[in-house]
Amino acid sequence: MIRVGIIGYGKMGTIRHNALKSRSDVSVDAIYEENSTIEVPGGKRVSSPSDVLDNTDIDAVFVCTPNVFNMPYTKRSLMNSKHVFCEKPPAFTPAEVADIIDVETSSGKKLMYGFNHRHHESIRKIRELIDHNTFGKVLWMRGRYGKSVDEAFYSSWRAKKIMSGGGIFLDQGIHMLDLFMHLSGDFDVVKSIVSNVYWDLEIEDNVFAIFENSKTKVSASLHSTMTQWRHLFSLEIFLEKGYITLNGLKTPSGAYGAEELSIAENRTTAPAAKLSKKEVITYNIDSSWQSEIDHFIDAIQHKRDITVGTSRDALTLMTLVEKVYNNGKTNDK
Repeated sequence: MIRVGIIGYGKMGTIRHNALKSRSDVSVDAIYEENSTIEVPGGKRVSSPSDVLDNTDIDAVFVCTPNVFNMPYTKRSLMNSKHVFCEKPPAFTPAEVADIIDVETSSGKKLMYGFNHRHHESIRKIRELIDHNTFGKVLWMRGRYGKSVDEAFYSSWRAKKIMSGGGIFLDQGIHMLDLFMHLSGDFDVVKSIVSNVYWDLEIEDNVFAIFENSKTKVSASLHSTMTQWRHLFSLEIFLEKGYITLNGLKTPSGAYGAEELSIAENRTTAPAAKLSKKEVITYNIDSSWQSEIDHFIDAIQHKRDITVGTSRDALTLMTLVEKVYNNGKTNDK
């Protein structure tokens, strides 16, 4: 039996707890939530993060807090010989992630980061098609991920850079960048514009970024925005012999609509290229949260390596995130 403690019982803490309930080999024994108005079930509420982090009866810690606490709580848990599942972003800088990796290595414990988009069935299908070279190599990708926020956003911790570390790119766009890496590997060329054109906060409300792998010549463009006035997820992958597009994403809120994967193949020759076959698959169930939890718990139980959401992935990702922020121009209102 793996005894679990959860720090943070807002949206993500609740989602993780619900997924953990399906496991007969897991017991959630302690939950810390700072907001006293949020109900914690089953009399499991503890009075401080230390009641989870320093509890010798806890085997694994889920860090579901505002971003600023992700790095220190992860390190402290590892130093206390606990396995850790932490929400994204892993830290604010690559140097902080490298520091975490040092602690992880010396602890011998499992560390996994919550990038659940990789666990969507649609993304698994895309990865399978790419791995099997079904349509040849990837040529380029384009991703758009955005939402609308209102004035209530001003009072949330996500609007305060000291708490969040960044704006919409670190909140949402990081998932799209992680998918780019997952489907095509690393990038060494980064061009970006980081702007604050509407909300007039200390964090960005739009990022436009272009990435390239100078060896494979795979390019990708990303737009991360919270001035889109609607929720939208769109991922397009163009290959030598066809294309794959994913529009919509199944989420707990349902705000991104249906998760529809289009696969078009057998491209004719240019210039009047036509695609002779097209398949559309709609995914009605979001199993990504459960898949993440199962991967983490199974790695602990069976002494397997974490293969999705690793700290090495996190280091590569945050290195690119830092390049986007450093390379981008800030167009303040």
